[in-house]
Amino acid sequence: MAADTSVEMFSNVLEAQMLQTAKIVEEQLDAEIQKLDQMDDDELELLKQRRLEALKKAQQQKQEWLSKGHGEYREIPSEKDFFEEVKSSKNVVCHFYRDTTFRCLILDKHLTALAKKHVETKFIKLNAEKSPFLCERLRIKVIPTLALVKDGKTQDYVVGFTDLGNTDDFTTETLEWRLGCANIINYSGNLMDPPFQSQKFGPSFTKLDKKAIRGKKYDSDSDDD
Repeated sequence: MAADTSVEMFSNVLEAQMLQTAKIVEEQLDAEIQKLDQMDDDELELLKQRRLEALKKAQQQKQEWLSKGHGEYREIPSEKDFFEEVKSSKNVVCHFYRDTTFRCLILDKHLTALAKKHVETKFIKLNAEKSPFLCERLRIKVIPTLALVKDGKTQDYVVGFTDLGNTDDFTTETLEWRLGCANIINYSGNLMDPPFQSQKFGPSFTKLDKKAIRGKKYDSDSDDD
């Protein structure tokens, strides 16, 4: 009987909280509607013009990004091209890959999807074996590695799959979350709630210590893990 009472009390509290939340949302909507109702024709026209200008500006920005190679995941041929690419875009994700590393193919699939979704960021790949100077300069030892470049400077790295749940079966949403943590894409989800496929990875993956990640020493290729 005590257990039934506790469940009933919990249900009542939950229902009350839901009703309170619904009431707050309804009040906010009513306030917005009232505000619109009180506007005269000139104010409504001004609001309309502002929204049209915002949409036009957003469309112009999108076209500018597309003209710089955003919106698709593509390979660049050389180290020289890397510097040109990161110079022309604010946010760049560069995948350093190797043909013989099968995990690079896993990343390719996810990055292709994210490049189409996040046009605000440029997604490129570069063969690590053809860019020894750059790999040494960026201290890239593990393949695959994603270099996350903001305003022409490498701010963060996704090294192997450690930050993605330590599994080959991570989802595109997990990688999207990780890039969101680095502020290299416009992430709309909750950064404190990583979308891992299950809870088996434990609480150690719920928060990201960027300094710790950059401070790690990696001595082997991810193929050998």
